[in-house]
Amino acid sequence: MQYIESFPCEVKMIENVWIPMSDGVRLAGRLWLPQGSEREPVPAILEYIPYRKRDFTRSRDSGHHHYYAGHGYAALRVDLRGSGDSEGLLQDEYLEQELADGEEILRWLAAQPWCNGKVGIIGISWGGFNGLQIAARQPPELKAVISVASTDDRYADDVHYMGGCLLGDNISWASVMFAYNSMPPDPEIVGAAWRDMWFERLEKSGLWLDTWLRHQHRDEYWRHGSICEDFSAVKIPVMTVSGWADGYTNAVFRLLEQLECPRLGLVGPWSHRYPHDGVPGPAIGFLQEVVRWWDYWLKGKENGIMDEPMLRAYMLDSVPPTTSYQTRPGRWVAEHNWPSLNIESKSYTLGWRGIVPGFGHAPEVNEAIRSPLSVGLFAGKWCSYSATPDLPHDQRQEDGGALIFDSEVLGEAMEILGQPLVELVLSADQPVAMVAVRLSDLAPDDKATRVTYGVLNLTHRDSHEHPEPLEPGQQYRVRIKLNDIAQTFPAGHRFRIAVSTSYWPLAWPPPRPVRLTILTGASRVIMPVRTASLDDNLLRPFGDPEAASLPQTRQLGKTERNWRVIRDLENDLSTLEVIKDEGVVRIEEIDLEMEKSVREWYSFQGDDFDSVRGEVLSERGVRRGDWSVKTVTRTVLQSDAENFYLRADIDAYESGFRVYCKTWERTIPRRNV
Repeated sequence: MQYIESFPCEVKMIENVWIPMSDGVRLAGRLWLPQGSEREPVPAILEYIPYRKRDFTRSRDSGHHHYYAGHGYAALRVDLRGSGDSEGLLQDEYLEQELADGEEILRWLAAQPWCNGKVGIIGISWGGFNGLQIAARQPPELKAVISVASTDDRYADDVHYMGGCLLGDNISWASVMFAYNSMPPDPEIVGAAWRDMWFERLEKSGLWLDTWLRHQHRDEYWRHGSICEDFSAVKIPVMTVSGWADGYTNAVFRLLEQLECPRLGLVGPWSHRYPHDGVPGPAIGFLQEVVRWWDYWLKGKENGIMDEPMLRAYMLDSVPPTTSYQTRPGRWVAEHNWPSLNIESKSYTLGWRGIVPGFGHAPEVNEAIRSPLSVGLFAGKWCSYSATPDLPHDQRQEDGGALIFDSEVLGEAMEILGQPLVELVLSADQPVAMVAVRLSDLAPDDKATRVTYGVLNLTHRDSHEHPEPLEPGQQYRVRIKLNDIAQTFPAGHRFRIAVSTSYWPLAWPPPRPVRLTILTGASRVIMPVRTASLDDNLLRPFGDPEAASLPQTRQLGKTERNWRVIRDLENDLSTLEVIKDEGVVRIEEIDLEMEKSVREWYSFQGDDFDSVRGEVLSERGVRRGDWSVKTVTRTVLQSDAENFYLRADIDAYESGFRVYCKTWERTIPRRNV
């Protein structure tokens, strides 16, 4: 990363600005202004998220927003209502209040003397979500959006559920927000009111996991904020961005296909990070692309950005399996439209002796599988943050508990780009069942690198809104959508389809062990096979990664990041332990020390489906001089065949003394999950 000191415009940073809402609540923002904007107003860029502008995202915000301001934009980073230094309460994701506040912020921005009335929104994850959602409300001030690592469908493609299966990341993410919501504002910003604001948050922010578990199907709760309900509502230009190791890649392809507004898509090898800081690499000069986008749509500069291909994607080369990559070999490819005429759907039959080219060319034979709960311990995270070794390991460790289908050795390289599909003709011996399907690259040494995967709650085979139990023994044809991917399978390699009946802890297991019977010969995989295009060689190269200089920080405590698979053979207990301890970091310019640590445990005993357990422990603290606060949150989720059992605790400390504690205990019925 190159850190830039000198920009076309000098920049003034304002540590805090208060943005009044119509109900009297004030939202806190941090503002960067290019010199002279009071005399010659400029367009504004908004980032609107709940992750504490004052401390936890301070460095990242400085690197981004100073960069935008240095190129002639007013840049505003706002804490959501009830988060960071903003007043009010934050009680869930993407509530109507949040989106209405967003529209008020846009009106406030457009009315400022240093703004010319044109505003863009940029954000990753939460900020990418609400950028799209606010765009669908068509506020006149909003002229363009950059949405990174987000989704158009809050049920089908978010951290909560996948294919109707409850994700393990749902527990993890709920615990992250449980911890964030328990933190106070900074007294240097809000004054003596900080403590009352803190206790109001502790008491009233709520336990979001309770809410999410009560909406197990795609109901009105998830439809709210899902722009896929009406893609035509988004009228303004959208740049949509993600990475192959991220959890939100599929949305890029749906947005390119379904939106009618001007749009560009970018998918690299990255995890859940901005592309100029992307890991696995190569990282790119993303902020330069951001400025080009804003220059075109907010300043009217003819820079050719909309003459370039609609989609730029990184075609991954084959690599040996491991849980962490600094960089992925590959190359950038281009598609001028999506769906692309360069891609052909090719069918391969899943036969009892392996994968056969074409469909219907193999005898129909029943093959059964009943997977152990251990299938999934090496699956990695649904959404990689590249903060721990969270990518999938060698899939041979998983394939012993799966039904596998291998292709013949490839005589020539095969490229795929898009969404592989697997159609299975199957029956189950239980009314509630799931299926997990993995596509892997098999090297000549038989190492198996997972390329992509998908899961499906089989009660959701026809509908996420109205799932229906299976009739044991009855045969069904179901379609499992694997995650979109770009991958080259080299000549001399094979590809593998692996089918299992559990995938814990990536997805919560079904209520009881399930035996699936697959009718081979009648089942198939459909691969999106791509023909290389000459346009690939004409792509404009990306610049090197750069950002504005970051504030000075010091690492005071040790950090630890790891994933451990622990097999206690005496007690037949298996545990995946996830450690992300950031230690203590001092931010010199605000004389503040902050600490953050998260530990997660996902376990089961033997083949006892009632023993499945997820637990997350989070500690967060900030201190300055005599002011010291810390919160500890713990979330535990268990289940049996009928119910989920949720327990959560929060303890808050001031100057080392516990000043608040609360415990939640909830029983939530399972509804075809």
